[in-house]
Amino acid sequence: MKKYRIFDHTADLGIEVRGVSLADLFDNAVSAVADMTADRERVKAQEIRVIRAEGSDREDLWVNFLREVLYAVNGERFLIAECHIKEIDDTHVAAEVRGEPLDPLRHEIKKELKAVTYHQASIKQDAHGLRGRVILDV
Repeated sequence: MKKYRIFDHTADLGIEVRGVSLADLFDNAVSAVADMTADRERVKAQEIRVIRAEGSDREDLWVNFLREVLYAVNGERFLIAECHIKEIDDTHVAAEVRGEPLDPLRHEIKKELKAVTYHQASIKQDAHGLRGRVILDV
């Protein structure tokens, strides 16, 4: 089973992420964002950061968490090589991400992801596990 797929949405970009558990789903979403942002094979896992988010329910948590991930990438210019979800339930998540600051001499930004929207944001259970969808402004 593929971890995620990208789909077009008007002037935006959507991702549909798969996971066998909520932690796996969120971890795979970070992989999708990291892959779309830069060539992860060129990103060294040399620094550790903790990303935390809260939400009123799973969908709110989903959007808030991905917004925090985008802040690390865009606001702090921190490229993510890997992610490990340390704590998660329906209303809070704590993830440890490893990566390094953007180095323009070594890293090329593939696509600038500007924002995560609530439009069509969802987490659904199906026969294969969990499926999450979200639309990103590009």
